[in-house]
Amino acid sequence: MSAARDAFRRHLAQTSEAPIGLEVTRAEGCWLYCADGRRYLDLIAGIGVSALGHGNPAVIAAIEAQARRHLHAMVYGEYVIEAQARYAARLAETLPAGLGRVYFTNSGAEAIEGALKVARKATGRATFVAFDGAYHGDTMAALALMGNAAFRAPFEPLPGPVRRLPFGDEAALGAIDETVAAVVIEPVQAEGGVRIPAREFIVALRDRCTRTGALLIFDEVLTGFGRIGRLFALDHFEVAPDLLVLAKALGGGMPLGAFCGSDELIGRLARDPPLGHITTFGGHPVSCAAGEAAFEQIVRERLWERAARVGAALRTRLEGMIGREIVAVRGIGLLIGIEFAAAERARRFVAETIARGVVINWTLNADRVVRLAPPLVIGPAELDFAVGTMRDALEAMSGGA
Repeated sequence: MSAARDAFRRHLAQTSEAPIGLEVTRAEGCWLYCADGRRYLDLIAGIGVSALGHGNPAVIAAIEAQARRHLHAMVYGEYVIEAQARYAARLAETLPAGLGRVYFTNSGAEAIEGALKVARKATGRATFVAFDGAYHGDTMAALALMGNAAFRAPFEPLPGPVRRLPFGDEAALGAIDETVAAVVIEPVQAEGGVRIPAREFIVALRDRCTRTGALLIFDEVLTGFGRIGRLFALDHFEVAPDLLVLAKALGGGMPLGAFCGSDELIGRLARDPPLGHITTFGGHPVSCAAGEAAFEQIVRERLWERAARVGAALRTRLEGMIGREIVAVRGIGLLIGIEFAAAERARRFVAETIARGVVINWTLNADRVVRLAPPLVIGPAELDFAVGTMRDALEAMSGGA
């Protein structure tokens, strides 16, 4: 056993009783290279973080250049840090006008917390609305929005009140009333099993929030940065929220989150009291430099168009595997869900596929669904390997029952 594996088992806090346990020694492109001498195709891109794959030269160069200039200097928002300001301005150029003020954080969950604070302060209301199947992070308020009761129960009572509605059900939107501070929604649910609502539902939700004075918060932690075939999911649905939450690919592989809104909304955190929301490491200059470099490549190469094209072709190939085990394949861009007849079979498929050299994962709130979210730059040969490996895994399951 290596020293790293021994320390992992003995001293590192575990997130499950049976961790995957790959000992990654280096990563390049779409591949993870491990201590056992094997390489694994990363078909989940570090859960959507590594949109350009691993070790992108432009991102590495940006990290090195910023590290030579300076690292952390001061609590975010008090000094003028060029990497932060430049990236915020670049994001603002690509977002609707009402989302041009950016508050950088460390993570998606922290960005959700900040957005909830804005909603409470701006509206003077207490209630939040979330949806079944939702996942918005694991901090206390973010967890309160969780659509899976099994994850909430051990930590209750949680912040609230939270009102839960069925995802995609336009008839349920009447429950959003003048007591609601904000409605928080993933435009496309990932942990909920890659569920894609009708555009009419999102439009009706926007209209209902506008009429009741509730803020609409889009959680685009996973769907942003080209993942679903548009630069942001708000572009796909042609609906602008009041607040937009970003993370994962935002940092180009470095830890970074953000919530974005108007000057009027975000500005409330700077007064009554001043420093009403602060973060020591949010918007770390190295993370911002890395994120901007990644973002520029995504925009320059219009990788959302590639994601739409490659994703459609991949879904077609996966649909050919529908049968006794797999009952449905759905997706948008390079976010794909493979639904199994039973949760145990989905987990078995994940294990068999990883054992053969392709990393995939199941979803927290839909245990029969396996999610794929490969790097946006994945190539044809890598896709061939991925599909062939998943076919082999499915055959092994059928043979071994």
